[in-house]
Amino acid sequence: MVVDTSLFKKIQESQQSLQAYLIVLTGPDVGKMYRLEDIDLRLGRSANVEVRINDVGISRQHARVLRDGPGVYIEDLESVNGTFLNGDKIGGREQLRDGDKITLGSTTILKFTYHDKFDETFQQQMFDAALRDSMTGAFNKRYFVDHLESEFAYAARHNSGLTLCMFDVDHFKKVNDTYGHPAGDAVLIKLASLAFNSIRNEDLFARYGGEEFAIICRGVTMRQVAHLGERLRRTVENSRIEHDGRVIPITISVGVAGIPELSMESSSELLEAADTALYAAKRTGRNRVMLATPK
Repeated sequence: MVVDTSLFKKIQESQQSLQAYLIVLTGPDVGKMYRLEDIDLRLGRSANVEVRINDVGISRQHARVLRDGPGVYIEDLESVNGTFLNGDKIGGREQLRDGDKITLGSTTILKFTYHDKFDETFQQQMFDAALRDSMTGAFNKRYFVDHLESEFAYAARHNSGLTLCMFDVDHFKKVNDTYGHPAGDAVLIKLASLAFNSIRNEDLFARYGGEEFAIICRGVTMRQVAHLGERLRRTVENSRIEHDGRVIPITISVGVAGIPELSMESSSELLEAADTALYAAKRTGRNRVMLATPK
């Protein structure tokens, strides 16, 4: 009998290429993937953990996922509300198997699984398609609203800063009417690129609708975000945006609102305040930054 050793080699290489992941199935960060390397991963609400999840009921350091020999384990870190594996509360350390579901807090469920590099690429594409605007690459409105709500709850609970920056293109209808809709799309793509290059890694940039965009800034004051808005405003004004050989002059108007400077009871109030400041900027001449004021 002739044994095809090349087949065994391929199977072995395939097994070795598999990588352990945590995928967020439900909760504020739905769709995110966390690759589990040889180090421990702590999960919780603290800014110092490797996997930060802003969900009601999750402790600052809630649980950890770690490798021990060939196995991967989940361990509760004496969290207030417990860690659940496939619906059962764990008491100590439990080994994870492909497909296991981990529940933390009130809404977050993570799936433990093994993927190769092709699976990882596919999952990331699915994540981007569900949560990002296909044209600009910014997060979409649905994800933005959900994320703003969870960030607001966290900031209110810890009395920390959370500021929202809203901006849109001045006279965007005129751009479409004068240069055509493909030119308008080119303007939005360029504007998104400029915004991505202006924000911090921890900021969230989203397309709120049409030509209106938003930036969620955690842990900073309204004045600091106003400086960000002014920097972005100047960058847009001074940028050369072209389409089909024609230069399109563009400016933006910006509105900023935040807590704890303003007294807010909900994320929707914060959104309304930032949007009101944005339209105040438009009413007073456009191409400027306005800060929200107390009612």
